[in-house]
Amino acid sequence: MRKGLYFKFFLTLLLAALAVFVALPNTKINLKPAKIDFEKAYDLKLGLDLQGGTHLVYEGDLKDIPSEAQVQAMESARDVIERRVNAFGVAEPLIQISGANRIIVELPGIKDINEAINLIGQTPFLEFREENPNPPEVQPDESGNVSLSGEELFLSTGLTGKEFKRASLDFDQRTGAPQITLQFDAEGTKKFADITQRNINKRVAIFLDGQILSAPTVQTAITDGRAVITGQFSIDEAKELVTRLNSGALPVPIKLISQQNVGATLGVASLQKSVSAGLIGFVIVALFMIVYYRLPGFLAVLALCIYTGLSVTIFKLFGVTLTLAGIAGFILSIGMAVDANILIFERMKEQLRRGKTLQRAVEDGFARAWLSIRDSNVSSLITTFILGYFGTSIIRGFAVTLSIGIILSMFTAITVTRTFLRLLVGHNLLVKHSLYGVPKMMEEKQNA
Repeated sequence: MRKGLYFKFFLTLLLAALAVFVALPNTKINLKPAKIDFEKAYDLKLGLDLQGGTHLVYEGDLKDIPSEAQVQAMESARDVIERRVNAFGVAEPLIQISGANRIIVELPGIKDINEAINLIGQTPFLEFREENPNPPEVQPDESGNVSLSGEELFLSTGLTGKEFKRASLDFDQRTGAPQITLQFDAEGTKKFADITQRNINKRVAIFLDGQILSAPTVQTAITDGRAVITGQFSIDEAKELVTRLNSGALPVPIKLISQQNVGATLGVASLQKSVSAGLIGFVIVALFMIVYYRLPGFLAVLALCIYTGLSVTIFKLFGVTLTLAGIAGFILSIGMAVDANILIFERMKEQLRRGKTLQRAVEDGFARAWLSIRDSNVSSLITTFILGYFGTSIIRGFAVTLSIGIILSMFTAITVTRTFLRLLVGHNLLVKHSLYGVPKMMEEKQNA
C-alpha cells in the first residue's frame, strides 16, 4: 500500500516538474544532442486583443443573388475565407458576417496589412455567362467605334464557383499552352449541360473576378461537367490560379472596403491587469484554504500550483490561443479548482466529528464527495460545450480554457490531493484533528 502511494507521489512530482518546465517562458526542447531529431519551442499564443494584428472588412456584391439565397451565399463566402486563412496556420482568426453583406476578418499577429491581404488572397469569383441576345444600343465614339463591356455583351447563367468541384492544370495538345480544366459537382454538371445545350454555335464566356478569360463558341452540348479555361497564361500563373480555385471559389464577388492595424498597447495593459488579478485571486484562495482547512488546505494549495502549471502546459502544447475572455475563463477556473477540495474536506470533517479514525475519514470523505464533484463538473462541462459550439470565437476561447480547467481540477483534487493526504495521515506527528480543521474538543471527545 505504502509502495503504491510512494510511486504515485513521485509520479506526481515528475509530472509537476515537467509542467513547470514547459510552463516557463520561452521553453525550448532540443533532443538533438541525444541524437534524436526533435527540436521545438513552446510559447503561449495570444489573440488579436492581446498581441495586435490586422482588421479587414470585405463587402459582398449580392446584386445578382436572389434575396432568399443571400444569407447562404454570405455564409459560403465566410467559410471559403476561413478555410483559406486556416490553411496558413493563423492562430485564432476571427471571421464573421456583419450585417447583410460584410465579412470581418481579424488576424492576430499579422502586422503587415499587405501580408494579410495576400494571405487571404484574391480568392477568385468564377462565373459563366451566355451571349446577350439584345445588347444595349451604344452611340459610336469619335472614331466610329462601338464598345460594349463584358457585362453588357453577356448575361449571367447562374453557374458560378459555388458549383465548382476542383481544378487541374493541363496543356493544349496542339499548342502546348497551359490551360485549366474545371470539374463541376452534380448541380453544376446539370447547369453546364443546359447552358451548352441552348447555346450551340454561340459563345459562352468564362469570367474570373469580372474579367473575361475566354469566350469559346459551343460546338456541342457538354454533359460530363468539364470545362476548359484557356488564356494567355504562363505556367506559374496557371498553377497559382489552380491553387486559388481549389482553395475555394467564392459564391459572390467581394471587395476590401476597410483595413487597419490593431495595436497591442491596450492588449499588453489588459494582459498585465489580468495576470495581476489572477495572482491576487490565487493568493486569496490559498490563504482561505490554509486558514480554514489547515493541513488539507495547504495540500490543496500545492495541488493548485500543480494545476496551474498543468493548465499553462496544455495551453502551450495544444496551441490554445489566449484572448482576454480565455484568460477570464482560466482565472475563474482557479476558484473552481478548489471547489472539489472543499467538498472533500467538509466530508472529512463530518466523519472526524462522528468519531472515525483519520485514515477512515480521509477515505470516506473522498467517497462521499465524489458524486457531488462528478455531477457539478459534468454539468459545467455541458455548459462550456454549448458555449463553445454556439458561441463566437471570443466566447469559444472562454469555454475552452474553462473546460480545460474543469477537467484538470478533477484530476488534481481526486488524484494529487488524495495522494498527499494518504501519505501524511500515516505519520504520528500529523494525526491531531486540529490540523484538519476539527476543534480540539472533538479530538478529546474521541480519545475519551
